[in-house]
Amino acid sequence: MNFNKRNIFQRLFGVCITQPPQDPTCWSFKDGLLIVDLDRTSELTDPGGAIRLERDDLPDKVLIIHGDDGNYHAFQNVCQHGKRHLDPVPGDNTVQCCSIGKATYDYEGKILYGSAKDKLKIFPLDLDEGKLFINIE
Repeated sequence: MNFNKRNIFQRLFGVCITQPPQDPTCWSFKDGLLIVDLDRTSELTDPGGAIRLERDDLPDKVLIIHGDDGNYHAFQNVCQHGKRHLDPVPGDNTVQCCSIGKATYDYEGKILYGSAKDKLKIFPLDLDEGKLFINIE
Protein backbone atom coordinates (compact mmCIF):
# COMPACT_ATOMS: atom_id res chain seq x y z
CA MET A 1 0.00 0.00 0.00
CA ASN A 2 1.26 3.46 -0.89
CA PHE A 3 0.83 6.65 1.10
CA ASN A 4 0.78 10.26 -0.05
CA LYS A 5 3.95 12.07 0.92
CA ARG A 6 3.31 14.86 3.42
CA ASN A 7 5.38 16.37 6.18
CA ILE A 8 4.25 16.21 9.80
CA PHE A 9 2.75 19.72 9.73
CA GLN A 10 0.68 18.95 6.63
CA ARG A 11 -0.67 15.86 8.36
CA LEU A 12 -1.27 17.58 11.72
CA PHE A 13 -3.17 20.46 10.14
CA GLY A 14 -4.96 18.32 7.54
CA VAL A 15 -3.58 20.07 4.47
CA CYS A 16 -4.93 18.22 1.46
CA ILE A 17 -3.25 17.89 -1.91
CA THR A 18 -6.37 18.06 -4.07
CA GLN A 19 -7.35 21.57 -5.13
CA PRO A 20 -10.62 23.10 -6.33
CA PRO A 21 -10.94 23.21 -10.13
CA GLN A 22 -9.02 25.95 -11.93
CA ASP A 23 -12.24 26.90 -13.73
CA PRO A 24 -14.80 27.48 -10.95
CA THR A 25 -17.59 27.63 -13.55
CA CYS A 26 -16.96 24.03 -14.71
CA TRP A 27 -19.65 22.73 -12.38
CA SER A 28 -23.16 23.50 -11.24
CA PHE A 29 -25.51 22.18 -8.60
CA LYS A 30 -29.29 22.22 -8.54
CA ASP A 31 -31.99 20.02 -7.01
CA GLY A 32 -29.54 17.42 -5.72
CA LEU A 33 -27.71 17.02 -9.03
CA LEU A 34 -24.10 18.05 -9.43
CA ILE A 35 -23.02 18.48 -13.06
CA VAL A 36 -19.33 18.67 -13.99
CA ASP A 37 -18.33 19.68 -17.53
CA LEU A 38 -15.26 17.55 -18.28
CA ASP A 39 -14.32 19.73 -21.27
CA ARG A 40 -13.70 22.56 -18.80
CA THR A 41 -12.08 20.46 -16.07
CA SER A 42 -8.50 19.79 -17.18
CA GLU A 43 -7.66 18.30 -13.77
CA LEU A 44 -9.81 15.27 -14.61
CA THR A 45 -8.40 14.63 -18.10
CA ASP A 46 -5.94 11.92 -17.09
CA PRO A 47 -6.27 9.02 -14.63
CA GLY A 48 -5.03 10.11 -11.22
CA GLY A 49 -6.52 13.60 -11.57
CA ALA A 50 -8.87 14.98 -8.95
CA ILE A 51 -10.81 18.04 -7.84
CA ARG A 52 -12.58 18.97 -4.66
CA LEU A 53 -15.86 20.86 -4.74
CA GLU A 54 -17.08 22.98 -1.86
CA ARG A 55 -19.68 25.71 -1.80
CA ASP A 56 -22.37 26.92 0.60
CA ASP A 57 -25.23 25.59 -1.57
CA LEU A 58 -23.61 22.14 -1.89
CA PRO A 59 -24.86 19.91 0.97
CA ASP A 60 -21.63 17.87 1.10
CA LYS A 61 -18.00 18.50 0.22
CA VAL A 62 -17.23 16.33 -2.80
CA LEU A 63 -14.03 14.72 -4.07
CA ILE A 64 -14.13 13.69 -7.74
CA ILE A 65 -11.33 11.60 -9.15
CA HIS A 66 -10.47 10.14 -12.52
CA GLY A 67 -9.38 6.85 -11.08
CA ASP A 68 -6.38 4.80 -12.04
CA ASP A 69 -8.97 2.25 -13.19
CA GLY A 70 -10.06 4.72 -15.92
CA ASN A 71 -13.44 5.43 -14.30
CA TYR A 72 -14.69 8.52 -12.51
CA HIS A 73 -15.55 8.31 -8.82
CA ALA A 74 -17.27 10.76 -6.47
CA PHE A 75 -16.93 10.64 -2.69
CA GLN A 76 -18.19 12.69 0.21
CA ASN A 77 -14.93 14.50 0.94
CA VAL A 78 -14.82 13.74 4.65
CA CYS A 79 -12.69 10.97 6.09
CA GLN A 80 -14.51 8.76 8.57
CA HIS A 81 -11.49 9.10 10.86
CA GLY A 82 -11.19 12.66 12.06
CA LYS A 83 -13.41 14.36 9.45
CA ARG A 84 -10.47 15.58 7.34
CA HIS A 85 -10.30 15.82 3.54
CA LEU A 86 -9.35 12.99 1.21
CA ASP A 87 -6.87 12.75 -1.65
CA PRO A 88 -6.29 10.08 -4.31
CA VAL A 89 -3.12 8.02 -4.00
CA PRO A 90 -1.58 7.98 -7.50
CA GLY A 91 -1.16 4.52 -8.99
CA ASP A 92 -2.83 2.76 -6.05
CA ASN A 93 -6.61 2.77 -6.79
CA THR A 94 -7.20 4.28 -3.35
CA VAL A 95 -8.09 7.52 -1.58
CA GLN A 96 -6.48 8.56 1.67
CA CYS A 97 -7.16 10.90 4.56
CA CYS A 98 -4.81 13.87 4.82
CA SER A 99 -4.18 13.37 8.55
CA ILE A 100 -1.71 11.43 10.67
CA GLY A 101 -3.94 8.33 10.71
CA LYS A 102 -3.58 7.83 6.92
CA ALA A 103 -6.98 6.14 6.71
CA THR A 104 -7.06 4.59 3.25
CA TYR A 105 -10.11 3.44 1.26
CA ASP A 106 -10.68 1.66 -2.03
CA TYR A 107 -12.90 3.13 -4.76
CA GLU A 108 -15.92 1.38 -3.22
CA GLY A 109 -15.36 3.23 0.07
CA LYS A 110 -14.12 0.15 1.95
CA ILE A 111 -11.49 0.74 4.65
CA LEU A 112 -8.12 -0.74 3.70
CA TYR A 113 -5.86 0.85 6.30
CA GLY A 114 -6.07 3.01 9.40
CA SER A 115 -8.44 3.49 12.30
CA ALA A 116 -11.55 4.70 10.45
CA LYS A 117 -14.69 2.89 11.60
CA ASP A 118 -17.05 3.44 8.66
CA LYS A 119 -17.00 3.21 4.88
CA LEU A 120 -16.83 6.37 2.80
CA LYS A 121 -20.02 7.73 1.33
CA ILE A 122 -19.97 7.18 -2.43
CA PHE A 123 -22.13 9.29 -4.73
CA PRO A 124 -23.65 7.57 -7.78
CA LEU A 125 -22.66 9.16 -11.07
CA ASP A 126 -23.28 8.90 -14.79
CA LEU A 127 -21.09 10.05 -17.66
CA ASP A 128 -22.94 11.40 -20.67
CA GLU A 129 -21.68 13.58 -23.53
CA GLY A 130 -18.62 14.84 -21.67
CA LYS A 131 -20.45 15.62 -18.44
CA LEU A 132 -20.55 13.91 -15.09
CA PHE A 133 -23.96 13.80 -13.42
CA ILE A 134 -23.60 13.12 -9.72
CA ASN A 135 -26.57 12.52 -7.43
CA ILE A 136 -25.75 14.19 -4.10
CA GLU A 137 -29.03 13.48 -2.31
